[in-house]
Parts: sequence; C-alpha cells; structure tokens
Amino acid sequence: MTAPARRVPLGLVLRLLVGLGLPALLAIRVGAGGVVEALGAITAPTVLAALALGALTTVAGAARWCVVARGVGLELSLRTATADAYRATLLNSLLPAGVLGDVHRAVRHHRPGDARGARAVVIERVAGQVVVVAVGVAVLVASPALLHALVGPGLGVVAGAVGVAVLVAVLVVGLWLRHARRAARLRAALTTAGRDVREGLGRVRTGPAVLLCSLVGLGGLLALFVLAARVAGVGVSLGQLLPLVTVALLAMAVPLTVGGWGPREAAAAVAFAAVGLDAGQGLATAVVYGVLALIACLPGALVLLADALGRPNARRVPGLPALPWSTCSPSSATVRVRPTPAG
Repeated sequence: MTAPARRVPLGLVLRLLVGLGLPALLAIRVGAGGVVEALGAITAPTVLAALALGALTTVAGAARWCVVARGVGLELSLRTATADAYRATLLNSLLPAGVLGDVHRAVRHHRPGDARGARAVVIERVAGQVVVVAVGVAVLVASPALLHALVGPGLGVVAGAVGVAVLVAVLVVGLWLRHARRAARLRAALTTAGRDVREGLGRVRTGPAVLLCSLVGLGGLLALFVLAARVAGVGVSLGQLLPLVTVALLAMAVPLTVGGWGPREAAAAVAFAAVGLDAGQGLATAVVYGVLALIACLPGALVLLADALGRPNARRVPGLPALPWSTCSPSSATVRVRPTPAG
C-alpha cells in the first residue's frame, strides 16, 4: 500500500502566496532596479549596525519578559531570557506562522500543572504588539494628510494587490472555519489564551517597566527601518521618514506571511507613494529592512548550535514537532518559581 499523500496546509500556502506574491507584484509595478541597487549598498558597517540594533531590541524584549515573569511569580535571568529571545526571533523569521519561536520558548518554560511560564510568554508578546499598534495608530492620527492619502483613491495596482490579498485571506479563513472541529479548537484556544492574558495582566504590577522596555524595543525596530531607508537612498528628513516606516512596521503585525514579508513591502510602497515619494524607494526600503532584520537575529543561530551541541539527547515534549535543537525536557528550563505574597 502506498502512503497517503500529505496535504499542504492552506495557511502555509496563503503565507507563501502573500509573502512572495506581493513583493513580486510590486517589483513588476514599480521596477526591481532600486531593490537590487539597495541590496548592493549593504556594507560591513551596515551589517554591524544591524547587529547592534538587533541586540538592543532583543535585550529590551528579554527584559520585558523578565519583568512579566516576576509579575506572575517566576524568576528568569536576563541572560537566559536574551538567549531564548534570540532563538525565538530567528525561528519566527524563518518558519511559517511567525510565532513558532515564541511557542517553542513557552514550551521550554512550561511546568506540568503550572501555566505561568507559558502565560508570561503570551503576556510579553501581547504587550509588545499592543505598543506597536498603539504607536502606529497614534502616528496615523497625528498625520491626517498621510492617513487621508493612504485611504484615498489613486493608489493603483499597489493598493489593489493589498485588497486582493485581504480578500483571499478572508475567503480561506472562512472556508477553514466551516469545519466544525477546527472551529471548535480555534474557539477553545482563543478562550484559553484570553483567560491566561487577563489573569496574568491582573497579577502584573510592573506596567511602567513593561512599557519602557516595549518603547525601547520599538525604538530599535524604527532605527533599523531608518537605517534601511538610508541604505536604499531615501534622503528625506527624519520627521518625514518616521511616519512612513511606522506604517510599514505596523503592517508586519498582519499574520499572513513569514517574517513580515509581503504586507511590509506593500505598506511601505503605498505610504511612500501617498506622500509623493517614489514607491520604488518604499519597496527597496522594506526589502532592505527584511534582510537587515534577518541579519540582526542571526545570533539566534549560535544559540541553536549551542543547544544542539550541548544537549544532543534532550527529551522532546510529546506533541511538539521534532526539532533538532529542542531542549524542552522539564529539567532543562531555567525558570524558577518564586513565592508570591498572599492576596
């Protein structure tokens, strides 16, 4: 008997279509010459600057995680959190769904019967995304001309590509949700995640520290985007550039692709064109940012290598996909339970 053919998940197909299709459509529309020239302008100092900004962003995220962990009654060292954050960022950038790295670190710090380790990861990620979205919305509200141009007519094929991608996403999700069992699992997962976040936030009393870490991390991401724009030859002032790259960064929150590819390029091209700049420069800026962001998280590869060399026979958690770098045995995580005060 022949083995049954394995079905390719619809989500993976959609992410590949959006991640590859949108940049390809934009390159056809505005030309790929600027992208090639911008990629060729990446120099060794640019790589070092990307690594430095990546370290700033990663450490800020790790510090936020430590603060949240303490808030839910756990102790997590900044060194361990930074290594895990580098690993998670690299996996998020390379694997579908964009959250598998965070799932991996949540499993690493999970204890049977105690969901605080996983809850801390969820709260940390939610806090970071909330700040990005809030700042992005604030930028749009503070820039009515940019907002009007973004939602107005005349964006042509670029806006049409975004609309088609959203329509396809809605159709695929609708078909997927027609299956009752999958819909029930999705509702159960969302309910559990919402409860964990509400319970965790109810116990965390370190909101200012979490906000500060989130703002520092966001500053690192924006600085990396500005660096990409300068490499791409964008010479406008910083005050004019920051709203544009913030819009592109906000688009990366759309969970339709791998590593933010696709929506980021479309948003950057639309935003640049909306204020009278060259859409090709927006596309080039977003592509260079994607390359620099991948370079910035490359230290995560060293963490994966250390995992593979240091614990080659680590046990795997049942149900977790087999990962050669997995160190998910209950004895391998380094989070310690800290007694919480009564009440």
